[in-house]
Amino acid sequence: MRVLIYGLPEAGKTYIAQRLSDYLGDKVAWFNADRVREEANDWDFSNEGRLRQNTRMRMLCTEAEESGKVAIADFVAPFESARLEFNADLEIFVDTIKESRYEDTNKVFERPAHADYIVTEQRGDKDAKAIAWLIGNTCIWNNRAPSTQMLGRFQPWHNGHQALFERALEKHGQVFLMVRDMKTDDKNPYSAEQVIENLQDKLVKYAGLVNLTIVPNILNITYGRDVGYKIEQESFDKHIEDISATKIRQATEAIEGKYGI
Repeated sequence: MRVLIYGLPEAGKTYIAQRLSDYLGDKVAWFNADRVREEANDWDFSNEGRLRQNTRMRMLCTEAEESGKVAIADFVAPFESARLEFNADLEIFVDTIKESRYEDTNKVFERPAHADYIVTEQRGDKDAKAIAWLIGNTCIWNNRAPSTQMLGRFQPWHNGHQALFERALEKHGQVFLMVRDMKTDDKNPYSAEQVIENLQDKLVKYAGLVNLTIVPNILNITYGRDVGYKIEQESFDKHIEDISATKIRQATEAIEGKYGI
């Protein structure tokens, strides 16, 4: 699978690609335009030079895919025909500026009619995290691979949940994490959607290894004989098992009240 991150110079492509590389780690191979041009010693920005760069980036991505990586390429990619030839599984258009300081690039850049994700303003890590989950769900998660199921309220996610998640991940290498859709009250102050947002922030480095989804308010799990899976209760040290989401919420509320947050 390959991901193309493109847009005008100085729009923020490399920042996003760097963050994605940090989040997704050795699951991806990142190719940056300037580094690739430097290695090729090719600083020709004529139309022909830009097409050569497109070919170089495409070939590098193909090599990375053949080694089992998700390939991420960040470069201007100004021509629509060349982007089609690049044949990305995901196109990320970084559209944060209308003009760059390079007039020749401004003149030849062809804005896309469609992209899988469009970044319209520079918002720090917010878009990078969202794109990491998009890549994880689209390019890395394998729905047919053995998985561990984890079900809960996570109000909020804490170190006990993290320890359980890491143990669950060790079993099969990926976790299907289900958030119960609870009515909000004193014990469940966050909506299921808010819980998912929090989990996307806390677990972004596991994107592609965990699938987050909202499910009904499940109270019972039943199974028949010899169904091919197990339901297990995990045990942890006392300092982990004593972690209380209620106490965490109460402590947070006390701090917010003290400082008027």
